[in-house]
Amino acid sequence: MLNRDRNERVIKVADIDPRYRHTVIFQLFEHLEPDQSFQLVVDHDPKPLRLQLEAHHAGRCDWTYLEVGPDVWRVRLRLLRCRSGRSCGSNQRSTATRPQPA
Repeated sequence: MLNRDRNERVIKVADIDPRYRHTVIFQLFEHLEPDQSFQLVVDHDPKPLRLQLEAHHAGRCDWTYLEVGPDVWRVRLRLLRCRSGRSCGSNQRSTATRPQPA
């Protein structure tokens, strides 16, 4: 589903098999172009996911809470551009180990 205001995908996490949720979200994030974003809609605070993304993407993930519980949390994830003079690799499409499904 696309949000027409920002032309961004809205991901209802409950629609993804729990075994693959973090892997799918990581793949979606890693395929964003700089300044592109998508939204996650979940039934709990996804703070553990935030910590994992920040650990793997070293300051390139902009995380904005758009709605905060108690029944629904909506978060915008945006891939930040590299700061001039810093090496960011090729769009951070990392082959690093991704979190394994719980």
